[in-house]
Amino acid sequence: MADVRVRTENERPAPVVRKELPPAPPVRLTPVRRLHRAVLRIDAATPFSRDRAVDVLRAYSILGVVLGHWLVSAVVLRAGGHLGGDSPLRHLPALTPVTWLLQPLALFFFVGGWVGSQSYDSAVVNGVRYRTWLALRLRQLVRPTSVLLGVWALVLIGLALEGVAFETIRTLLRLAVSPLWFLCVYAVITAATPLIRRCGAGRLVLVAFALVGAADLVRGLVGDLEWVGSLRWLNVLTGWLVPYALGVFRAAGGLSRRRHGVGMLVCGAAGLTGLVLWCDYPASMVGVPGASLSNLNPPSLAAVCFGLAQCGLGLLLCGPLRRLTGQPTGPVPSLSGRASDAARERATAGQFCWAVVAVLNLSAMTVFLWHQTSMIATTVFWLGFGQRRPGLHTAPEDPFWVAFRLAWIPVFACVLALFWLAFKDVEKSARRHPKVFRTPPENSPDVTR
Repeated sequence: MADVRVRTENERPAPVVRKELPPAPPVRLTPVRRLHRAVLRIDAATPFSRDRAVDVLRAYSILGVVLGHWLVSAVVLRAGGHLGGDSPLRHLPALTPVTWLLQPLALFFFVGGWVGSQSYDSAVVNGVRYRTWLALRLRQLVRPTSVLLGVWALVLIGLALEGVAFETIRTLLRLAVSPLWFLCVYAVITAATPLIRRCGAGRLVLVAFALVGAADLVRGLVGDLEWVGSLRWLNVLTGWLVPYALGVFRAAGGLSRRRHGVGMLVCGAAGLTGLVLWCDYPASMVGVPGASLSNLNPPSLAAVCFGLAQCGLGLLLCGPLRRLTGQPTGPVPSLSGRASDAARERATAGQFCWAVVAVLNLSAMTVFLWHQTSMIATTVFWLGFGQRRPGLHTAPEDPFWVAFRLAWIPVFACVLALFWLAFKDVEKSARRHPKVFRTPPENSPDVTR
């Protein structure tokens, strides 16, 4: 049997020789992997309590306005060499159903009331004065809008010095500035958020709805007299107060059951159908040149019924939209669980969808303010080549114009991307404010706050 050698206490063990491993090669980040990482970062930075359906509805309302304007706003080169405005809705009534999809202003006011009420709740909890809260909210509207108006003031001066026809200047200015009217209405109603809460949002919905109906009833009984037209302009406030107050009511815990959304959808659609079929209201939800009555300018009872149906449908779609964007439904995962998810570096389809929605919401004001300018810039640029381009400078009188206009929309989007690169920091700086909120609101940050 071999002898067993016993090590003494003072004897040290032989050192272990470890082989040095070669350094690991650097991980090559492909564009696809970078994209997945960016999407995962956006998803990880989103609070688990944030209602992503609200952001989807807001993104849809912005995109609907942009695409709607690009499709139904035409700039026509007239025989005298100047530019004039027109609309395919005047020549092609078959396009009317498009306005039912691309006129989502009621959803914008509904989401604005919902989120604005939550923001005011957070301000009250943190001891923020009403004046400070309102200034922070309005700054996100006023600062980017002031930049747009300043740029267009310089453009108008240049056009006037070049001797451009007055009709052309008026057409371009109207297209660029006219969409800003609803921001003024939104600012006024936003300032009244505490009053709406104090008076009861649910009661105000009924009162505002009744006032719109009364103004339209007077028009139906008396006719289109001058004082009746002036009276109906009150609908600009009362008409959009209906969806905004509905949003405030939803933020307070109302309209939480499915039957509420179904009731709003059914009642709004039924009212709209009756007004169009039996009361001679136009079916188009936007103004049509040459029409005797516009549902939008000022809002008519038909537009308010349409908005009620839109808000009801939005409530019904909240559940599917949360699932579509990967809204967490279970308990908040642990840090180790989130780390393992990030290590996979593979984003899901829901996370991709949410990333698109989040990026659009962070740039919503820039997209909205400059979308008409991008269309105008494209129109004027191609006009410099001396030829009339179909769908860009021609009259929207046939379906071929619609086909050509759809082909121009990606060009408008590319030009809009250039304006976004130039002015996105203006919107970003407008959202930056002193830390007056110790705890952020549930749906912060967002562009309507």
